[in-house]
Amino acid sequence: MKQLLLLSTFFIFISLSTSYAQPGDDDLIQFSGVVITGDSLNPVPFTNVLIEQTGRGTMTDYYGYFSFVAQKGDSILFSAVGFKRNRFIIPDSLTQNKYSLIQIMNSDTVQLQETIVYPWPTREQFKEAFLAMEIPETDYDRAQKNLYQADMIARMDAAMPSGGETFKYSMQEYQQQIYYAGQAPPMNIFNPVAWGEFIQAWKRGDFKSDRERGKGQ
Repeated sequence: MKQLLLLSTFFIFISLSTSYAQPGDDDLIQFSGVVITGDSLNPVPFTNVLIEQTGRGTMTDYYGYFSFVAQKGDSILFSAVGFKRNRFIIPDSLTQNKYSLIQIMNSDTVQLQETIVYPWPTREQFKEAFLAMEIPETDYDRAQKNLYQADMIARMDAAMPSGGETFKYSMQEYQQQIYYAGQAPPMNIFNPVAWGEFIQAWKRGDFKSDRERGKGQ
């Protein structure tokens, strides 16, 4: 009997504690609103909206809108980077279970002193770096380098033929095939003019190496 009395007293105490600890449904409201700037009335995205008593809350979306469940009488803290903090207390005399708010945020401007940043610790190091600095090329220097004859010849050799050149070469090959159709094409080995030039070059010693030319002298 004594144990039953103790258990009954314990459950009654727990029920009373729970009823006092948890707020009633009448105190809960849907707290919604929009956070905007005070000068241009633009939305302030990603603003922290927190209940100071519990630390719970939410964050505004890209359009500055927020909505969460709060209690009557809660102190709401609004904070965002670049803006001053604001507090709002939800009225405890509300008759409805929802409340809307348009919260205005003012810019938090901080004036900083002028700071000059130098990449060199001392004037002497700046002087050394300035004297050792390579002067960039001028347009004239770049033009001369681009028009250098050897480079231009190398570029021409490495360049692909254009469409006109390819067409001209193809037409010449086609014309030569038509001209010698049905007969053997000529061969330079039977060309007497080519043989005459070869004999003259051989007499002049064009085919001798530098060592052989030195011995002949």
